[in-house]
Amino acid sequence: MQDDGPEILSARLARHIREAIAEAGGWLAFDRFMALALYTPGLGYYANTSRKFGAMPSSGSDFVTAPELSPLFGRTLAAQVRQALDACEVDEIFEFGAGSGALAAQLLEALGDRVRRYSIVDLSGTLRERQRERLAAHGDKVQWLDAWPERMHGVVVGNELLDAMPVQLLHFDGDRWFERGVVSAGEGFVFADRASDLRPPHDGAFVPGTQTELHAQAEAFIATLAARLQRGAAFFIDYGFPEAEYYHPQRRGGTLMCHRAHRADTDPLADVGLKDITAHVNFTGIALAAQNAGMDVLGYASQARFLMNCGLLQQLEQADARTLSQAHKLLAEHEMGELFKVIALARGCSFEPIGFADGDRTHTL
Repeated sequence: MQDDGPEILSARLARHIREAIAEAGGWLAFDRFMALALYTPGLGYYANTSRKFGAMPSSGSDFVTAPELSPLFGRTLAAQVRQALDACEVDEIFEFGAGSGALAAQLLEALGDRVRRYSIVDLSGTLRERQRERLAAHGDKVQWLDAWPERMHGVVVGNELLDAMPVQLLHFDGDRWFERGVVSAGEGFVFADRASDLRPPHDGAFVPGTQTELHAQAEAFIATLAARLQRGAAFFIDYGFPEAEYYHPQRRGGTLMCHRAHRADTDPLADVGLKDITAHVNFTGIALAAQNAGMDVLGYASQARFLMNCGLLQQLEQADARTLSQAHKLLAEHEMGELFKVIALARGCSFEPIGFADGDRTHTL
């Protein structure tokens, strides 16, 4: 598998997806297509051996995440995680979708003996191996789980996790809503719509031609977390909006986006397996899924406000120019600071998270 070049890998994945479309009767809902494109073992984007994370295209990477951009991200998040560990009287961290292992390394270094165990849940075997290499110094403290634990006591973290969960696509023609799926077209794929009872959760006025997304899988993930988490808190950092902004009439093209070589495009049907496919998070849906499943929403804020509340500015007082430049990207409104949000959930314990002491936007959800 590792000897296959990108074009061969993509062709093999495309053939696999065409077989799935044929088995489904010639039409495949987009969420199933997205799942195959990202997670087919050995072939999907997150399951193959290509490099995903890095600061520059010259590294062969496709995009940069906050922990890769600056170690200050994890060190600052650690202040919030420490408070949650203490408040909930737990000593285990669960990270879902740990990527390169950068965030895990930063949290483990910052928290030291306060963490007894760091458990990682990641679907990608190749990413697991890279995480093992990066986290080898922490020995048996780090473990990888193949399935959800039946009962969880700890603090959950997920950075850019929810955006990579498959979404359903809807299309509005001005009169009716359709579910958008995928059909084969020669060696490639095209969109095809089917009449559907699915509707956006927002009652706004939609413009004819609107395409938008539903996040059933991400919301189901939150419900499962609520069922397993007996005592603890969860912090999810991702790009997204509250529902009223997400389904605003001006966002007629939806939020579906692809990333390759640090460039973005809007065609998820091309070059399958060679680029990331994501959608922004509807944080209202996440909050409601949590509440409906018995969790409390403790806070919701921009990444910039959250990191400042957790002490990032104090860490920068003696920083050099490079560190300041990295931190600027974490905080700047036109970079990650405003587009990325943080939501905090809890079950079985209650506290006021330091990350939302100023600028909490829970009322906008």
